[in-house]
Amino acid sequence: MEYQKLFIKINNGLQEFHDLGQVADYIPELGKVNPNKFGVHLTTVDKQHFGFGDANEKFSIQSISKVLALTLAYTLEDENLFKRVGVEPSGTPFNSLFQLEADNGIPRNPFINAGAIVISDVLVSHLKNPKEDFIQFVQQVAENSEISFCERIVASEKSCGFRNMALANLMKSFGNIKNDIDEVMDFYFNLCSIEMTCQELSKTFLFLANHGVCPFTNTIILTPSKTKRINSIMQSCGFYDEAGEFSFKVGLPGKSGVGGGIVAIHPEKYSIAVWSPKLNKKGNSNKGIEFLERFTSETKISIF
Repeated sequence: MEYQKLFIKINNGLQEFHDLGQVADYIPELGKVNPNKFGVHLTTVDKQHFGFGDANEKFSIQSISKVLALTLAYTLEDENLFKRVGVEPSGTPFNSLFQLEADNGIPRNPFINAGAIVISDVLVSHLKNPKEDFIQFVQQVAENSEISFCERIVASEKSCGFRNMALANLMKSFGNIKNDIDEVMDFYFNLCSIEMTCQELSKTFLFLANHGVCPFTNTIILTPSKTKRINSIMQSCGFYDEAGEFSFKVGLPGKSGVGGGIVAIHPEKYSIAVWSPKLNKKGNSNKGIEFLERFTSETKISIF
């Protein structure tokens, strides 16, 4: 597959695409991002790289990092993890308080904010130095010791994180948060602040396309069974209350973030990351989804 030529062809076709999305300016630092940035990077399981546009510029991956948090928590708690967080699509906004109260403090899945806060609580319970240990895990998976949290984004998240704090307090009232709320939320805000390039993101997620094994080092991150389950959750829950639409249009498991990034997986083939900061009303990259829909249509390959 000549991915480089395909990226150019699709990008040329997107010149007529009217991106009416908006950057996530409710987080002040994200509101400063150039809305016209666009990058793509694909890494194959046989270790080939194909990039386009702003693929080597760092951006805030936001909720995409929740997949990595889930991966580590799953290795620590096995199936017991899902007694505290479900695996069902939410069907409501990613920060819904109403749904959480109706479900007695059990989040629908690990990728909505409440679910990721529970995962953060699990990691705070297990890790001796939660933030340091977690970022070292991410660096190991990414094979990149320079990946880190962004203090500017952390401060910006905290300055407007009232609804997330409300989610944590509500779950605490139901007994589903075990640790000190301030410690859990500090971890959560750092989790969401990680910055990567499309190239780094694509390579980091390649283990999910390779039965849980990093192709570059043969390091086992997850068992094949757990890899299948995480890919399944990405397929059904990776795009908030637009997961069904993404599955319908693109046909790959993936995860989005309000920084404008999307990572998608084709098992046994590749991992692809796209970055375009303008978001649709569901909080997903408008142009990113359009690009991936055209990409799987052009290649005539999806998981279906």
